[in-house]
Amino acid sequence: MRIGILQTGLAPEALAPQSGDYPDMFARLLAGQGFTFRTYRVVEMEFPADVHDCDGWLITGSRHGVYEDHPFIPPLEDFIRKAHDSAVPMVGICFGHQIVAQALGGKVERFAGGWAVGPTEYDFGGQTLRLNAWHRDQVVQAPEGATVLACNDFCQNAALAYGDRIFTVQAHPEFKSEFVDGLMKTRGKGLVPDEVMAEAGARLDQAIDDQTIARRIAEFFKAPRLQTA
Repeated sequence: MRIGILQTGLAPEALAPQSGDYPDMFARLLAGQGFTFRTYRVVEMEFPADVHDCDGWLITGSRHGVYEDHPFIPPLEDFIRKAHDSAVPMVGICFGHQIVAQALGGKVERFAGGWAVGPTEYDFGGQTLRLNAWHRDQVVQAPEGATVLACNDFCQNAALAYGDRIFTVQAHPEFKSEFVDGLMKTRGKGLVPDEVMAEAGARLDQAIDDQTIARRIAEFFKAPRLQTA
């Protein structure tokens, strides 16, 4: 199964030599699941010609806000709607989670409660999973018809499903704790409050349930669709 990675941001140059870029992280996360990958740098206006060019799509995280004025955002929203209407499976992570919600009628904004950073627990329908987080923006209003799959007190729309067509997660299952530590040291200074980074740093040795989400993503991509175009 060929998965197209829609890359909406770039990993910090200081961290990329060790961690790779975001598509590399997803390839590692989903290794052994029978997928091949092709990356499209949509952040640089490199888009697929058609929603059927791959068997499924994965939208990465980004330092950009989905509500900001960037050239790639309107065509990406159009692509999301076309994929949804064509029943081509799509997964969105962090920025990807947010832009899917925005494209389908939800609302995303800079959250007044501040940042979520590092290992964070989420309630996935009675199952507690710990995943690395790195976000200030949130989906504050889910689109009509979306189902909330995960939440916590800080983030009420932490994972969403759009029927059998789209699955999105606010957290970063592709981020290892070493990468979060690197983000704190590169992008976090002067952006994330010191107390938030200190608390996150104290939790970085906690185990994360990244492989549980990896399996869910793989199962979602491989599941038969109720409708096909």
